[in-house]
Amino acid sequence: MDTARANTLAARDHLRMQGWIAPRNESFRHLPPPGANTWLEGPAGNAEPACDAPPLAGAGWTLHPVRNAPQGGVQARWLDAQDPAQRAELFAGLPQPGEGDAAPFAWAHRALCRQGLRLRVQATPGKTGPDQGTVWLQLRHQPRAEAEAPLLVLDVEAGVHCVLIETHEREPAQCDRGVAQNLHAHIHLGAGATLQHLRIAAPGPRDQVAHHIHARLDPHARYEQALVATDAPYHLQRTTLDLQGHHATARSAGLLLASSQALEQQVHTVHHVAHTTSQVESLALASGGARVVANAHTRIAPGADEAAVRQRLTGIPLAGQPRLVLRPHLEILHDQVQAAHGATWGALPEEALFYARQRGLDDASARALIVEGMAHALLERCIDHPELLVTWQDSGWLAQAIARQLASAQEVHHG
Repeated sequence: MDTARANTLAARDHLRMQGWIAPRNESFRHLPPPGANTWLEGPAGNAEPACDAPPLAGAGWTLHPVRNAPQGGVQARWLDAQDPAQRAELFAGLPQPGEGDAAPFAWAHRALCRQGLRLRVQATPGKTGPDQGTVWLQLRHQPRAEAEAPLLVLDVEAGVHCVLIETHEREPAQCDRGVAQNLHAHIHLGAGATLQHLRIAAPGPRDQVAHHIHARLDPHARYEQALVATDAPYHLQRTTLDLQGHHATARSAGLLLASSQALEQQVHTVHHVAHTTSQVESLALASGGARVVANAHTRIAPGADEAAVRQRLTGIPLAGQPRLVLRPHLEILHDQVQAAHGATWGALPEEALFYARQRGLDDASARALIVEGMAHALLERCIDHPELLVTWQDSGWLAQAIARQLASAQEVHHG
């Protein structure tokens, strides 16, 4: 038996012995995930890749240019996890799943992973500091199977500034069935590196999706992640931020749009050392019978002197009777820190609606204007890169998504 096959069988055996996520697991108690078989066999209980499509048809990870932005210094390797040598290269340096609250997802991923992409963004030889320029990348992912476990490993070398637009939007022509996707991404930022990461996750109406982002920051590194996500029968977006270097900074913002199904964002941040900074914001817009959870947990370890932490979670029900759960949580194990958290639940501001109507806008246009303004402000507070946000917003995706959300809310209101 080859080592790749042995590794997958060992992961399945560990998952079987450890068991799946318990119903009372604190991280998942408001929106329990489907059982282990879903992530190993798909919604239809079929482990065969019935939706399999070749990468040349757009399935799996594809790397695209962004305008005329430079992409020099980028190494990309698409690897087959079923080949022993390539699997070893794909998983090299990654931590074992362990026994944490989300470990069953990680073991299920090891058991099923068939393909992955390793990216390394390198410094330009002979250039330092601002002369390096900014490396722009765009990654797209399309499902390849009814049950899949894609892997992305991204290393940004010391001192490099990188901008990444990552999109997950279903194209039914590739696979018109519901899929179960257990995706893991491991990001490492070297000393002084910066990654501004815009993630778009829009599953299909029958998909069950869990994305796990693991980011590790060295000294003076900076990571900014802005997430825009829509609902599905099950949709989890979980980010783990490990601030392991002095003066490392991490920001996370989540725009959560749910009209009738389920969506959860979890952000787990650990301040391991002194002089680190983190900020977590979420804006949940929900209508109908949607279930939305925004879960922020930040731990300040002993010795993390002068750590600065801020959490801000906001939920707005637009129509119907959605269930919104906002869970800010701080675990502070050191005295000399700055920490603040809060959760706000309420309707769209009536004063803003009034002024918009006074300017001749109808109710639907007024609501769209206010919601889009709130969304833009959230993203701008997270990602300090106007050009990146304008580049994406010019596509019209956000305006169209908000329009669909408000149209759904209007249908619920008049239903």
